[in-house]
Amino acid sequence: MDEPEQPQRARHGSASSREIVQRRKLYEDIGDFLFAHDLDLTPLNFGVAHDYLTGSHIGVEKAVKAVLAERGKITNGWVENVAAEQRNDEVTPEALASMLDKVEENLSQFTGLMTESRNSAKDYGAALQEEVKGLAAGSDNQPVLARLVALTRSMVEKTRQVETQLRDNQKQTQLLKSNLESARRAAEHDHLTGLPNRRAFEGTLREELAQAQKEGQQLAVAFCDIDHFKLINDTHGHDTGDRVLKFVAGLLSKVSNDQCHVARHGGEEFVMLFRGKTAAEACEAVDSVRQDLSTRSLVNRANGERMERVSFSAGVANVLAYEDPRAALKAADRALYLAKEHGRNRVYLAAELD
Repeated sequence: MDEPEQPQRARHGSASSREIVQRRKLYEDIGDFLFAHDLDLTPLNFGVAHDYLTGSHIGVEKAVKAVLAERGKITNGWVENVAAEQRNDEVTPEALASMLDKVEENLSQFTGLMTESRNSAKDYGAALQEEVKGLAAGSDNQPVLARLVALTRSMVEKTRQVETQLRDNQKQTQLLKSNLESARRAAEHDHLTGLPNRRAFEGTLREELAQAQKEGQQLAVAFCDIDHFKLINDTHGHDTGDRVLKFVAGLLSKVSNDQCHVARHGGEEFVMLFRGKTAAEACEAVDSVRQDLSTRSLVNRANGERMERVSFSAGVANVLAYEDPRAALKAADRALYLAKEHGRNRVYLAAELD
């Protein structure tokens, strides 16, 4: 009986060996992929590389193929963008579902309390009418008055109970409303810089485009990307890199108003939207910030040493010159990468490149 099982065990052993070889090959391919694109060895980059090479995530695979076809290379910032797109920002569907369930529960409780209150009022009214009939009939008033007092006390007590429950329910609803508002803000803001994130910007773009078209105004978009940001992280550490991101975000925010919106698009990249400005005027506004940044002398807080000059490159496009906003964003993105290729620390206007 044991003899026929030997080949089966051998087959299992052979299959395990093949799996080990396949895994080793996959690790090597992932390492080669990260090295070829000069990506940091992080769980995020490793995961995107794995999803792309194995085809286990269609969205990631398509996104990587598209950017490789267009640019031939991906960056740490781009990987962060893709990861952000594939998940629902900071708010999970489970968290939102839980909060919505709580809203529904509170509404059900409120409806129940209102129904109970109405029923109690009806019961009290019916009982009161009966007692009034007794008074009208000329019966002994003393027991009737006692019953009226008892009825009234009972109604007052029930009313107090309902009021208490309603107050508690109102407090829970207010707390839940606050939590939902916090969740909404978290889903639309970048936790590091405090700026709106890509998700929020996409909503703003739709609104501003509609407003510009309605009022016959210009609309321009700009992508700004910090130059050599990976080198900043590698040389001075990620904490310093985070401070640089916040500093640049602060400079860009200074020009923002109700017609100029700034957001962190992901990684070291920011996006700006100008309503009421031509692409050339937006280019000038972005370039003034670029010039301001290029004159700043930043210091590494960790060791007190002065850092190399921090700069950014940018690309600007006229949103209304393209068939849809996505095409305008791509045009601004192409202008940005041309600015990078032509020396960095400069702003390019997409219209000049067509």
